[in-house]
This record gives sequence, C-alpha cells and structure tokens, in this order.
Amino acid sequence: MSDIMNVTVDQLGADAVILDVREDYEWEAGHVDGAVHIPLDQLPARLEELDPDTDLHVICRTGGRSFRATTWLNENGYSAFNVIGGMGAWFEAGKSMVSTTQETPRVL
Repeated sequence: MSDIMNVTVDQLGADAVILDVREDYEWEAGHVDGAVHIPLDQLPARLEELDPDTDLHVICRTGGRSFRATTWLNENGYSAFNVIGGMGAWFEAGKSMVSTTQETPRVL
C-alpha cells in the first residue's frame, strides 16, 4: 500500500487527467466533465486507450476500485494516482459534475 500515490480531490489541478473506473450506471448518473471512463473490469482490454506518458488520477465511488486500478496501472508501467474518497469526496467538495441523463448529477 505504501507504493501507491494518493491524492485528494483538492490536490487535483484543472488539467488533471481523470480516469473513472466505475460501472456505466454510476458514470451516467454523475461524473467529472472530461474524465475518461473505463470500468475496472474492462481496464486490461482497453489499456491501449490510455497514454502511458500521462499521469492518470483514478477515481471510483469511494476509493476501493480506484486503489486496485491504480495498483494495476502502476505495475504495468503507467503513472497512476488514487483519488482518496472518490466521487463521494468530489461531491462533498462541491466540485462540478455532469450526467448523461436529464437528472441532476449525483453519485451512486
């Protein structure tokens, strides 16, 4: 666990590349505008969609899946950081979210 770099939502800059590893229904309900969406179980098959030279800030709902994804990405040569508290922390910090539905963005 000590090898994983963790960041808080407040430490993310406006230009941070965010990788959301939640399921489709969670993404649709609310996500960070501009984030890349690859559900955790699809990550190995879709790895080529990510730039290995870019720092990835991995987010999920609370931090568990993003921790696993961050570990796996780092083991495979990517620079990845776990976003502590996930989308729950993002929402609590009052950060902007969008949804793909007609509803107000929310965290599921």
